[in-house]
Amino acid sequence: MTSSSRPAIPIAGFIITLLGAVLFSTKAIIVKHAFGATHTDALTLLTLRMAFSLPFFVVAAFLVSGQKANVRMTPRQWLLVTFLGLMGYYLSSLLDFIGLQYVSAGLERLILFLYPSFVVFINAIVFKQRITRIQKWALLLTYTGILIAYVGEIAFDASKPGLYLGSFLVFVCAITYSIYIAGSGKIIPVIGANKFTAYAMLAATTGIFIHFALAGHHEVFATGKALWVYGLLLAVFATVLPSFMISQGLKRIGSNNVAIISGIGPVSTILQAHFILGEKIFVAQIFGTILVVLGVLLLSWKRKEAAG
Repeated sequence: MTSSSRPAIPIAGFIITLLGAVLFSTKAIIVKHAFGATHTDALTLLTLRMAFSLPFFVVAAFLVSGQKANVRMTPRQWLLVTFLGLMGYYLSSLLDFIGLQYVSAGLERLILFLYPSFVVFINAIVFKQRITRIQKWALLLTYTGILIAYVGEIAFDASKPGLYLGSFLVFVCAITYSIYIAGSGKIIPVIGANKFTAYAMLAATTGIFIHFALAGHHEVFATGKALWVYGLLLAVFATVLPSFMISQGLKRIGSNNVAIISGIGPVSTILQAHFILGEKIFVAQIFGTILVVLGVLLLSWKRKEAAG
């Protein structure tokens, strides 16, 4: 199929994915603001986020399970959905929230945006897909951009405590999230986007609740009423809406187009961090962000061409 005969991206799918990516980018802003305003810990904030999200996913799970087109999952598929949910929205989110206690929102989003490159590595190692020459150049661009931005961050604020620890935690978060993305791309076509999202999030919520029950500060629910607003904002605008939007985007326009459009994420976070949190924007950050986004676009474009 030639480029001129390829169907255009459906406008609805484009808008849904774009809004989902922008809403996801607000997560770091809300978390950083909550840390500064309430001095809460990452586990408590994450628990509130999922507690407010839970009713939405319970209703979604009930609705999709009652549809005629509902696909009954096999025991293996149940295990896979549970595993991916725990990786993507329990472990990954917990590492991310803890990391945000130490790094800026802009740097967090930039490091987290390494996940498409990790998806390439997963496909190469697990699914034996060869890494092409263009993909290697894309990976080089991505990691060079991260290096430039990171060196710039150190030079800009070398005295920031926990910078290396926070960066490492977000880096591991990007790895666990890439596992979620790679796995979801395999199972969503089989069981459906909404069903996967609902049950994966329910699995993640269960893991978070158990963790909080064992190690959380339970008294916060009585004394930390200001946290509830942040928990609600995180649940609705940075979790429920964008997660369903991205899943619908995957269904409507495919993972490659979703990855390309999601390139707005780091830019959106950096701008929001500047205007809402007062984080400074510096030259190395801008240049590094451009290289990272270009690298991700090149990875996605190459996969799209190969699929065409």
